[in-house]
Amino acid sequence: MSFAARMLQIAPSPTLKVSAEADRMRRQGIDVVDLGAGEPDFPTPEHVKAAAHQALDENFTKYTPSIGILELRQAICQRYETDYGVAFRPEEVIVTAGGKQALYNTAMVLFEPGDEVITHAPYWPTIPEQIKLTGARPVIVQTSPEDAFAIHADRILEAVTPRTKAIIINSPSNPAGALISEESLATIADEAARRGLWVIADLTYEKLIYDPVSHNLPRILTERLRDRAIVCSAASKAYAMTGWRCGWTIGPGAFIAQCNSLQGHSTSNVNSITQKAAVAALSGPQDGVTMMLNEYRRRRDAVWGWLTADPRITCVKPRGAFYLFPYAAEVVTAAGFRNTNEFAEALLSEAHVAVTAGEGFDAPGFFRLSYATSMDRLKEGTDRFHAFIARRTGQAAGAASRC
Repeated sequence: MSFAARMLQIAPSPTLKVSAEADRMRRQGIDVVDLGAGEPDFPTPEHVKAAAHQALDENFTKYTPSIGILELRQAICQRYETDYGVAFRPEEVIVTAGGKQALYNTAMVLFEPGDEVITHAPYWPTIPEQIKLTGARPVIVQTSPEDAFAIHADRILEAVTPRTKAIIINSPSNPAGALISEESLATIADEAARRGLWVIADLTYEKLIYDPVSHNLPRILTERLRDRAIVCSAASKAYAMTGWRCGWTIGPGAFIAQCNSLQGHSTSNVNSITQKAAVAALSGPQDGVTMMLNEYRRRRDAVWGWLTADPRITCVKPRGAFYLFPYAAEVVTAAGFRNTNEFAEALLSEAHVAVTAGEGFDAPGFFRLSYATSMDRLKEGTDRFHAFIARRTGQAAGAASRC
């Protein structure tokens, strides 16, 4: 069979591949501890579900404008004004099927063959793959675990060339949970304004930051680069609404109009019931977000301690999101594997623990572990992980720590 040449440029999603294999094993009756999934284990808040029920009862089941209902776009604007002190207008917002479509629309509207788009690694695999789909070239700036994977302006700006069209910043980042400082983003925004570049901020995990650090990226971008600044985010992580598929893009009105044209010929509107639920999520009580954040912090600290009981495994404590990103190259080699892809496959097939290999994030030797599951399952998963390593290397975590 013959397929479009653009499909040769992209690779399947490694995170979805892990989830699919874990699901297949579960359907066979195998007890899989899934630490690969990037979604909260908490239920969607009750008031959000109630809003969806009400929408159904009121037969709100027809097409909506492809850009999203006005009530939701107003709720998004109000949320950002409350949280960040930034005023947006509804015509500067489009509602999308999750954060992934928000970024996809942005890429399709802005990038074309010959363009270069700068982003940072370790990266969420979808970002460079979407860039490739447009015919543009992703330019990857590496960050360092010795520096907590921090995103620095000088490294980003050193990568700018005459072909650069945009810079994509993901903060807190997936998979490392790293943050960009406000000072670094301000430097990037000022230089982007001088050079006529776009800056795209993927803020999907913006509500999941553990320390009381100032992270007002929307204000920095709008004050310094409003006519070329884009914010992409979603209800998925903060409100435990992954399956509802609701995200948004905020940007200049003319850019949003182009996104609406594109979306009108692809998915059209986000599910009508989801939109009403998202209004409730954004406009209603926010205490559930704090509750989840506090529980994620507790899990982060516990799993970090359990994993690093083996000194051959090192791990930077993430500042945001809900993933650990340990470096395990010594263990991988000692266990007889060539890379973390092979290691993760064997861990799943033999120990029935699902993690995501670092190769998919442009980080060989690392793997991503999601702690968005219960403490009991996290303990079970890390116990199985250490037992797997002990079988493969002949050295248990406790024995390793005494060396």
